[in-house]
Amino acid sequence: MPVIFVHGNPETAAVWEPLLAELESRSDLFCLSPPGFGAPLPAGFGATLGEYRDWLADELAAFGEPVDLVGHDLGGGHVVNVVLSRPDLVRSWVSDVLGIYDPGYEWHELARRWQTPGIGEADVAARFGGTVEERAAVLVERGMGRQVAARVAAGQDEAMGRAVLAIYRSAAKSGMAGLGLELESAAARPGLALLATADHAVGTEEQRRRAARRAGARVEVLGGLGHWWMTEDPTRGASALRAFWATLH
Repeated sequence: MPVIFVHGNPETAAVWEPLLAELESRSDLFCLSPPGFGAPLPAGFGATLGEYRDWLADELAAFGEPVDLVGHDLGGGHVVNVVLSRPDLVRSWVSDVLGIYDPGYEWHELARRWQTPGIGEADVAARFGGTVEERAAVLVERGMGRQVAARVAAGQDEAMGRAVLAIYRSAAKSGMAGLGLELESAAARPGLALLATADHAVGTEEQRRRAARRAGARVEVLGGLGHWWMTEDPTRGASALRAFWATLH
């Protein structure tokens, strides 16, 4: 059964490396890089929520069988959006951002900056225009493991900055619930909500738990871990995934 990992912003697939090392006994692990985030931005790709959902659905269809999906940050949103629209492609799903689907969710400060014309352009020019060392230092300061940060920073570029602005502005217009589907539909497939208690970018604990109930998802609490839990304690993250997958057999 293929297991597919989808990362978010401002990341590349390198963010998964510590977790994949913990899961090395499996040979069916694959990372998919969203366009602009470690993969080229195709001509005509607008980097909207709907386009990322459709991109992921197309990638999953190529596997020829339902997959186990794991998504982080914006990748966690792409995962949920595919489960809502194409459950036939999915056996199970995991996301660490369910709180953003709660009606009371408010965008974090960086997201609001990227959603603001002029301010967003200036921010991404500075954020993705420095040296690799400078970009890595910013990621470490925000909580990413140092080794992983260096590898992620090497993949950050101007195209990523354009994708960041486009997707956050798309989300500002429609909201994460703006794709015309109800979160309750996610219960059609077994789901797991990872709740890293020190991650304050994806809603309050109450919002995350409320959204998980609506989606019919189990909740696994990663106490004390932050936004990049997979680089902070990959052993604990791997244990949570294994325990969830064991319930599917």
